[in-house]
Amino acid sequence: MVVNNQKKNLNFGEQNSPEISLNSNLKRWFSRNIGTWKSNRSYFFNEEQKIYNLCMNINIQALRNKSEWESNYKFTWYPEKKYNFFEKNPQYREQGEMRAFLRGHQLVRENFYLSNIEGISNIKQVDEHEMIFESSYEDWFILEHTRLVDSDNYRFRVIYSWNKNELKIVENHHEIKIIK
Repeated sequence: MVVNNQKKNLNFGEQNSPEISLNSNLKRWFSRNIGTWKSNRSYFFNEEQKIYNLCMNINIQALRNKSEWESNYKFTWYPEKKYNFFEKNPQYREQGEMRAFLRGHQLVRENFYLSNIEGISNIKQVDEHEMIFESSYEDWFILEHTRLVDSDNYRFRVIYSWNKNELKIVENHHEIKIIK
């Protein structure tokens, strides 16, 4: 049980506080992702044993924060060209927007990529360059590893998606920062 007792939490805000350290590390990591990325993707659909390759553009923006403890972001995506992939797989959005903010070790999302519902992704920091996001919504469990490489000019993402406890989709994204 968590008890909110301000008198017992007098060190909150001190430089050596673990809450501040985690929050500032996440903010720093997210700020390194700001910009437009060219995302070369491979989607492996387990049931079909089929691989789709396509290129998307992703723009990540920092939004004005409501408070100094909250970092807000907007993610937009759109394809580099027209793909029949989206006609064959209508559960994927060809383009869209998601807003999210950091709360402690969580990314609170207005919506998920495969759904319009709100949700939370728990964040685990591997090191200063890599984060792991774990999300659950509807019947999906998503595990995403995102690693920044070469002075933040490249990102590598691998995403595993289970539906009703069965691995359905594995994605590999090789991304190049095209606008900082």
